[in-house]
Amino acid sequence: MNFRIKLAALASAAAMCAVSTYASAETFRLSHNTGDTTTWHRGAERFNELLGEATGGEMSVRIFPNAQLSGGDQMRQAEMVGRGALDFVVTSAINVTPLEPQMAVFSLPYLYANYEEVDRTTDGAPGDRMKEIMLNHNVVVLAWGENGFREITNSQRPIVTPQDMQGLKVRVAGPMYIDVMNALGANPQQMQWTETFTALQQGVVDGQENPIGAVIIPQRVYEVQNHLTTWHYSYDPIFIGVSKRLWDSWDAETQAKVQEAANEAMAYQKEITRSETAEGLEVLRGHGMEVHESTPEELQAFRDATQPAFDKWAAQVGEDLVGEFQNAIGASN
Repeated sequence: MNFRIKLAALASAAAMCAVSTYASAETFRLSHNTGDTTTWHRGAERFNELLGEATGGEMSVRIFPNAQLSGGDQMRQAEMVGRGALDFVVTSAINVTPLEPQMAVFSLPYLYANYEEVDRTTDGAPGDRMKEIMLNHNVVVLAWGENGFREITNSQRPIVTPQDMQGLKVRVAGPMYIDVMNALGANPQQMQWTETFTALQQGVVDGQENPIGAVIIPQRVYEVQNHLTTWHYSYDPIFIGVSKRLWDSWDAETQAKVQEAANEAMAYQKEITRSETAEGLEVLRGHGMEVHESTPEELQAFRDATQPAFDKWAAQVGEDLVGEFQNAIGASN
């Protein structure tokens, strides 16, 4: 009898221990803009894997694609993280500009010529300064990833010169891109990404601009667009951010684990995005898209045509901030 009592007591203790362990495990919510086939989503999945490994399963992340938790409004996600309504966000700099206009500095037209110049800012003092700026909105930027250089696609005609943009209805993600498209004589239409594929399919808009590896291929834009031009007109980094309220609730050891998981996940996301972008032109040609690779002379014509938009937004985000980026890049516009 005593033996049976002991067995029952041991079983009860084990059950209580299991319940306690389960109760101590925390699942956090992470929102991002795009679908579940993108490198954004794969980076978020990697973050969840790494976080689970680092904490022995005590912390995990549930991922919500397509800005589900903000009602499809990709611009609201960072603001929701800042006030603690969301735990984590993976979003891009241009999507944060309604909350913090200075984040537009990354995406100024023709600021960057290549990835090396990008990395000098995101991995250097400019990237650290932008983290400080976002902290003012109670968003802790943990690590930079990559959306990439934004290229133009459309269903009407090849884009070779600025004149080819005249009258095209182009979906854009934010206010700065409206000014860029206006400078080129296009008809910009700001809309959520979740609405864009249908708008392209139905001819509500003629074209859109997005990176190849992160968005155009995984979101199957080639199914509703015939032409792509590699004009590299704007760069858009993504980042993984966490609510400052949540961050401050963790001890230093937990913060270090979250930080390391974010660093490794975004390094992975950047690597696969660049790799898939490098292979992307042939993939798109294989899907029947007509691809025009702009020459240096053609790029200069677009750079000249979009200079008014550059000047307007450089003044808005601050000449000192723009200068810091240009000094890191080692070039001037």
